[in-house]
Amino acid sequence: MNGSKTNYFSHAPSSQEYDLSDDMTERCHRKTAAIVGALFIIATAASLASAPFLGSALEGSDYILRLSATGNNMVIASVLEIILAISVVAIGVLMLPILRKRVDGLGTAYAGIRLVEAIFIVASAVSLLYMLSAGQDYAAGRLDETRALSMGASLISLREWSLIFGTLIFLGIGGLTLNYGLYRSKLVPRWLSTWGIVGGVCILIYGAMGVFGTDTSSFDATTLLALPIAVQEMVFASWLIVKGFDTPTNVDEKRAEMLSHT
Repeated sequence: MNGSKTNYFSHAPSSQEYDLSDDMTERCHRKTAAIVGALFIIATAASLASAPFLGSALEGSDYILRLSATGNNMVIASVLEIILAISVVAIGVLMLPILRKRVDGLGTAYAGIRLVEAIFIVASAVSLLYMLSAGQDYAAGRLDETRALSMGASLISLREWSLIFGTLIFLGIGGLTLNYGLYRSKLVPRWLSTWGIVGGVCILIYGAMGVFGTDTSSFDATTLLALPIAVQEMVFASWLIVKGFDTPTNVDEKRAEMLSHT
């Protein structure tokens, strides 16, 4: 009896215990993947939907003198951009534990990048509301034309720079960070993450062109640089909703990894 001692405080997990834990983790990741995919679609839809509400309201140096007539549309566009910002932050938060578990430091970096992106988007949305207030003040006679035009020029510059950094520069940095992590971890097929890396580079180039003077608010040949990441995000979102993340399926390998930490 003294020759054989039983350790009641440590034991290898049984196959049933491991399978149950594995199943719970798999379901959690599947649910997270579907939510992240839906958020990517919501973010894209909100971004695209805001443009028709603005139409040509912000065109011309004297645009602010006419804004009081488009009040509701400005508010709706602003709300849509806020929805975009919330979706962006939520994606970063949900991807944080998944990326952090597989690529050290990358989850935190990605969440931080998406937060900064969202801050720029919120600044853009708030600038729309300030534009509307200034236009209404001018229409009501509380603001003279010179001051209204000056405020309009400042606010449109704030919005343009916010969009360049938010929806181009930091979108590109975020896309590169996310897809590099996906490529390393093989959470999705590598052709999909490679596509995302290429798209991130393209949108970064487009953003850099905007910083150095290219008009990114109108559609021309350079706008095609935004196409790869735009399409890839929708394919990525659909993949997550339909298939979820690719996770290891070899039970013996997982069990060995689990035992190595006990």
